[in-house]
Amino acid sequence: MYKNYTSLLHSLEDGILTITINRPDKLNALNAAVFTELDIAMDEINENPEIKSVIITGAGSKAFVAGADITEFDGLNKEDAMALAKRGQDVFFKIEHCSKPIVAAVNGFALGGGCELAMACHFRLASENAKFGQPEVNLGLIPGYGGTQRLTQLIGKGKSMELLMTAHMIDANEAHQLGLVNHVTTAESLLQRTKDILQIIQTKAPVAVGKIIDCVNVAVVSDSAYTNGKSGFDKEIEAFGECFITEDMKEGTSAFLEKRKARFIGK
Repeated sequence: MYKNYTSLLHSLEDGILTITINRPDKLNALNAAVFTELDIAMDEINENPEIKSVIITGAGSKAFVAGADITEFDGLNKEDAMALAKRGQDVFFKIEHCSKPIVAAVNGFALGGGCELAMACHFRLASENAKFGQPEVNLGLIPGYGGTQRLTQLIGKGKSMELLMTAHMIDANEAHQLGLVNHVTTAESLLQRTKDILQIIQTKAPVAVGKIIDCVNVAVVSDSAYTNGKSGFDKEIEAFGECFITEDMKEGTSAFLEKRKARFIGK
């Protein structure tokens, strides 16, 4: 991995890269440096064959990411603000559309941009003390990094409207009930539980896993700029065909018929 990060910690073990947003004194708030380094990290994740899957989490016990760094908002005009939002969305689209599984391990506050970062990941686990919210309306703003869209996709229009307009926070259990997170664990077991799930995924065919990510993303995104004009069903047909001609498909079907464990190579 890139060695000169100032805002991220990283460790690679058993194919799982753990990225930790490392600004605990600022509750891991997202600033320009974090976005730049996440962008660099995503390029390496895509290119490095040793990385099979990714966990994103926050340093310390208080926060995953408690929001954007508001100190960077001072003096921005409309065009600057739009560029700031686009920068955040571009990095989060890289996360969302990565062909390798990326899971958020939410340890504490995931507010504003932090909730948006968690929602850009393919799914989420939360510690019992996690809190989620989009409080931008308290600042006279709205979410800018995709929050209005992904929150609605994940929990539905009515509840999304309520949370966005009231700025109310929800706890981990309510987030689980709403479908915002997949599992709630103790803080101590959060990372290991996340790794356990990723280790299972890593035993599956990598090409097929990537195609699942593609197809599910199309299912929840209507913007043709991100779906190439195809419906989710069209995308599924195409992806099914592409999987069918892989070495992994041959291996998977052979292993099934021979009653043995498949050995996938990602081709």
